[in-house]
Amino acid sequence: MKQNILAISLMLAIGQAWAAPETYVIDGNHTLPRFSYSHFGYSTQLSRFDKTSGIIILDKAAKEGSTKVMIDTTSVNTGYALFNEHIQKEDFFDTAKFPTATFISNKFNFDGDKVKSIDGVLTIKGISKEITLTVTSFMCMPHPMAKKEACGVNATTIVKRSDFNMSKHVPYVSDEITIDIPVEAIKKSI
Repeated sequence: MKQNILAISLMLAIGQAWAAPETYVIDGNHTLPRFSYSHFGYSTQLSRFDKTSGIIILDKAAKEGSTKVMIDTTSVNTGYALFNEHIQKEDFFDTAKFPTATFISNKFNFDGDKVKSIDGVLTIKGISKEITLTVTSFMCMPHPMAKKEACGVNATTIVKRSDFNMSKHVPYVSDEITIDIPVEAIKKSI
């Protein structure tokens, strides 16, 4: 009887170790969040942030995940240096006071083995709002160059910039902003 209990305990311990959450470190070279908006109705403007860091914790067996993404708002890249400075001022990102935007989630929503959406809190300029990222693709596999497991995610959402105290020029420049987040993350070595 004691041997059976010991064997069952050992099998459970092995199963738990096998299904343990895995931590992935965001690759800042391949994670460049973008935002787009209507400019006077003439065109859709697209900008990005060049510095992003964070982690993803994924438990594939339990179908659970969490993430913390930090975006350096001083790294905003509109393609035009003067405009980069302009949107870092108080009316927009106010990077002197708020140099970082964050997205934090403890809720990955799965459909089978695939992540379909991520619920979390987006914080910009010290203002936090609950949002849902729609995941358009999610894939984990061995990285051919890093020789480690890696995950790639593409996610999108729409927010109102007025919700984050950035409503200057609304309605001429759209209040609604589409955020696209392409992420690549490499499994952390133990």
